[in-house]
Amino acid sequence: MILRNQVEWALHCCSILAGLPEGRFISTKVLAEFHGVPKEYLSKALQSLSQAGLVETTLGPRGGYRLARPAGEITFLDIVEAVEGKEPTFRCSEIRGNNPCLPKGYCSPDKCAIARIMWQADQAWRQSLRETSLADLFDLLGRELDPEIFKATAAWLMARTGGGD
Repeated sequence: MILRNQVEWALHCCSILAGLPEGRFISTKVLAEFHGVPKEYLSKALQSLSQAGLVETTLGPRGGYRLARPAGEITFLDIVEAVEGKEPTFRCSEIRGNNPCLPKGYCSPDKCAIARIMWQADQAWRQSLRETSLADLFDLLGRELDPEIFKATAAWLMARTGGGD
């Protein structure tokens, strides 16, 4: 399974938004510059997050995006599904029915074993993402990222946010 680049971008942007103080917004332009990605494509990912109710936006020179809910209430699965959709990652087309050794008109009463295994793996993957919130990620980054880099990153971003006092 390969997820689109927009999933990675959305996750990284949401990690930034999780650290914004109350009332602050950050623009698509700043997020694109920070991550070194095309603004036009990033904008599509952010629109998906907005349509899913994960981020809110405001217009104007001090506008941009911020989380619509507390970081602890937004999971990795919420973000992935906002960008990729909720469809299962595996689609069974029942090719086992093409087996030339099957009796004419044969139809198995059971779901395909391969499909069951793949759907089970999909559910495990989704459960893992469902158990990890943006707050968990932000805490992890706070522990793992060099304190000087964390501080410099926060300062760089805060100098480019809108809203607030």
